[in-house]
Amino acid sequence: MSLMVKARLQSVLLVMACFVGLGQLTVDSSFGECTRFLYKQQPPTGVQNKEFRSICQRYNNQPRYATLYDTVKRIPFYSAYTFKRSDGEKHMNFHWMYEPQLSSLSATGNMVPFLQVEPELKIDEAQAVLEDYADTTMYERGQLNPDEHQATPDDKAATYTLTNVVPQVKDFYRKLWSHYLNSVRRRLNNYCHGTAYVVTGVITTGSTIRKENIDRLAIPKYIWSAYCCPDFDPNAPYEIRYKFPSFAAYGLNDIASNFIMEVSQKRVEALIKQHMPVDQNFQLFASNCIL
Repeated sequence: MSLMVKARLQSVLLVMACFVGLGQLTVDSSFGECTRFLYKQQPPTGVQNKEFRSICQRYNNQPRYATLYDTVKRIPFYSAYTFKRSDGEKHMNFHWMYEPQLSSLSATGNMVPFLQVEPELKIDEAQAVLEDYADTTMYERGQLNPDEHQATPDDKAATYTLTNVVPQVKDFYRKLWSHYLNSVRRRLNNYCHGTAYVVTGVITTGSTIRKENIDRLAIPKYIWSAYCCPDFDPNAPYEIRYKFPSFAAYGLNDIASNFIMEVSQKRVEALIKQHMPVDQNFQLFASNCIL
């Protein structure tokens, strides 16, 4: 091979590498700009799964929160976000979106409404699509970063992507989980003086939503959530104060029976270690949410 050909080949490879780098700004092995939504800018440690993809969830050209997504089960393992003080109003007038970078390279990294799906993109191979939730009368699209914990229209809109959603039993969500989200919202509104970092995720055990005899979506057995707020009101009543700087909960997402228990961060971590691909060093918040 001549020196001129080698030089041209190297130039082509360099350009290709640059484009790949641009395309992986928000879906890669790290959370990039979205580390701001993680306590001490560090994600939960000890996660071991090659199928998980780190997504910096972007909407309207701004990073909004971080999601660790399972491209085989087609649901997120967790979403991590910063809580915004709000009145808890839930907006339902946003279009559902998908993450184009799970299917192809994208320069902007913005989530895209399903109304704008490009025909050549086979987005259903690596993520959920609207058809997966069609005719699932017992389940609804449950957000891990909930609309109710965000304040601005854009931050709320960004929660309406299927990469932030898992199948939740309707009774579990409406009668239990939504009430838990509201109680945490009031607690953080009133007693968290600084930034509250929240990680909400799932534990799966094999149940799935099937379409045409194909496993499409994993159905979580448990849904869990934990928050970290080191700057809190030390004069809060004891029944509130012991739930700072961090506390957590997990709920049984089951049709026959369901419940929610508020517990310590350590209890939730222990439950996750029993069922999910994490090692014994798994930790939701760096330094256990201690400054």
